[in-house]
Amino acid sequence: MRLRRLRRRFFLTGPRLSVRRTLPWPLRWLLAALVLGLSAAVALWAFEFGKSLAGLDAGARQELRDLRAESQRLHEQMRGLQQAAAAAESLRATERAAADALAGRMRELEADNRSLRDDLAFFEKLIPASSAGSAAPDIRGLQAELIGDGVQLRWQVLVIQPMRNAPEFKGRLELVLAGLRDGRPWTSDPPAVVRELRLQQYRRIEDVVQVPARVVVKAVTVRLLQGASVRAIQSLTLD
Repeated sequence: MRLRRLRRRFFLTGPRLSVRRTLPWPLRWLLAALVLGLSAAVALWAFEFGKSLAGLDAGARQELRDLRAESQRLHEQMRGLQQAAAAAESLRATERAAADALAGRMRELEADNRSLRDDLAFFEKLIPASSAGSAAPDIRGLQAELIGDGVQLRWQVLVIQPMRNAPEFKGRLELVLAGLRDGRPWTSDPPAVVRELRLQQYRRIEDVVQVPARVVVKAVTVRLLQGASVRAIQSLTLD
């Protein structure tokens, strides 16, 4: 025991101490980041340097330029095709409208042609005229036909004054129907049509009249009256 006391008194005894320098943790992270960044830069430099040595970088850039040029050319070609398609569609719409207009015009001309043929046939019937120089009005070209299963009658007539520069005629026109009603003779009384008429040279008149029920029309008569006197008359028998 005395020996231990003497050692403690004259010698330093205890665990060994070591002194170490410590860095703050932010500096440690900064140092680690610098090391990692440096390593990445060195790796990237080595990669780029290897590509340049192998000649891969120049080929890739050239290929990229070629691809961009080809893409630009294709885009321009596509725009050209789109413009051509739009122009073709516009031209087709214009041609379609022109064709429709032409077809409509042709229909109008055909209708006019039919009307002219009808007028020609109508006026050809007027060739046998009354005596020359007569100023009396006359009835020409009476036409009539049953339509709608005989329930209606379409008729037309031309009233003329054959004399040139004839005075104005003022009178009336009457249409009389004749036929059978329930198997017995029948005549429209009063006339089926009564129309006031004024004309200088000629007047074409046409109309459609309703046929009375249970009547079968066999004949049509047109009378031209001035006051109480009959100035002209014409009849037509229906088939």
